[in-house]
Amino acid sequence: MEHFDVVVVGAGISGIGAGYFLQRECPNATFAIIEGREALGGTWDLFRYPGVRSDSDMHTLGYSFKPWTADKSIADGPSILSYLNETVDQFGLRDKIRFNTLVTSASWSTDDAKWTLTASNAKTGEQLTYSCNFLYMCSGYYSYKSGYTPEFPGIESFTGTVVHPQKWPESLDYAGKRVVVIGSGATAMTLVPAMAATAAHVTMLQRSPTYVVARPDSDSIAITLRKFLPQSWAYGITRWKNTTMQQFVYKRTRTKPEQVKDALLKGVRDALGEDYDVETHFTPSYNPWDQRLCLVPNGDLFTSIKEGSSSVVTDHIERIDATGIQLASGGRIDCDIIVTATGLNLVTLGEMSFSIDGEAVDFSRTWSYKGCAYSGVPNLASSFGYINASWTLRADLTCEYVCRLINHMRKTRTSICTPTLRESDANMPERPWIDNFSAGYMERVMHQFPRQGDKEPWINPQNYKRDKKMFRESPIDDGVMIFSAARERV
Repeated sequence: MEHFDVVVVGAGISGIGAGYFLQRECPNATFAIIEGREALGGTWDLFRYPGVRSDSDMHTLGYSFKPWTADKSIADGPSILSYLNETVDQFGLRDKIRFNTLVTSASWSTDDAKWTLTASNAKTGEQLTYSCNFLYMCSGYYSYKSGYTPEFPGIESFTGTVVHPQKWPESLDYAGKRVVVIGSGATAMTLVPAMAATAAHVTMLQRSPTYVVARPDSDSIAITLRKFLPQSWAYGITRWKNTTMQQFVYKRTRTKPEQVKDALLKGVRDALGEDYDVETHFTPSYNPWDQRLCLVPNGDLFTSIKEGSSSVVTDHIERIDATGIQLASGGRIDCDIIVTATGLNLVTLGEMSFSIDGEAVDFSRTWSYKGCAYSGVPNLASSFGYINASWTLRADLTCEYVCRLINHMRKTRTSICTPTLRESDANMPERPWIDNFSAGYMERVMHQFPRQGDKEPWINPQNYKRDKKMFRESPIDDGVMIFSAARERV
């Protein structure tokens, strides 16, 4: 059994960032990054559907320590994967990654002050065991096994092809085919213009609209800054500019939602013309940022609609038959391919089982500590980014905090750190782990996630400015994170 000071589970954006920060901030700590798949990159290696891209700019989705230098700031999946591979090689992290190693369970022993991880080789089935003093979960927030697909009556009778974006077949030929993309999120809005370039026609079929904003796929200010400043300076300024703007816009959606709504809808009307039915197809029933906004780079979705290669239908599915979809309104869409861009299955902590001294951990009964650790669960942190900004902004901050925590234990010669409720925390009101966010993929599983309270550190603020202060400046020994040594054996 191999032992490490720290084990990081997952080699996507969060796990690679964790490796960098551990190497820089905790140079004396041994660590390994354990990855269940045969390649790094997480989301950016898994998803292969047409047009796959970021819906956040790469000056904020990129790492704080690794400038994004390409002109396109709304980048395609292969470019992001190349950036991640470049990061791993630049900082010598590839040898730290154990590929094809799927961790299934983690058990904590207070006597030994360590986690024992059970894993298997994804290719050979060989059983593997690792141990560590600190476990850092960077496995993302959704199941890699399958995406979410609602039950559609009659779908088994469809004689064409049905595909979910999470399991896109490389051999799928949609040229000259009639395609229906079911969904109205970022994936659907990426797929529609990408497929419309060669398909006979692509219909985006949605139950309800989503807010959509068109922006250029390149940042002219970033490009200009790079001409006159060192790359790191230009990147830092652009990152500051974009994070400031993200927070400004999000705050404005909370304080003046109608004003933001009017501006977003005006953008759609300007793109599609006053004769287009924006009220039906692009006007949601909720306020902006109650769910994620969808970014349309260079207005490509609007262009395909105006050109007639794609269209939007807002309706409910009554039934799917051999040749198409019967709609609740009485309408019908005949098609050759159905793409179920209906979302993800969210999971807690990598679909692993956890136990503490033989007792199973139910994370839904824990309280969230700073949005990255869990009450009563020792020597464990997890990375979860923002739902209202770029994922990596929070992943970077969490890494910094984890390194502070590990260094504090080394300095104080303690081996166990456990977020622990105080007496004054006993009557905290319970709030969902992600609050004020009505997206279906979140609401379906929020009951499985930790609770948050109404005061620090039992919160998950989803606020970059507040998080920077909480992770970087708040005391490590705060009276809530309790430090101790392993039990002495008798």
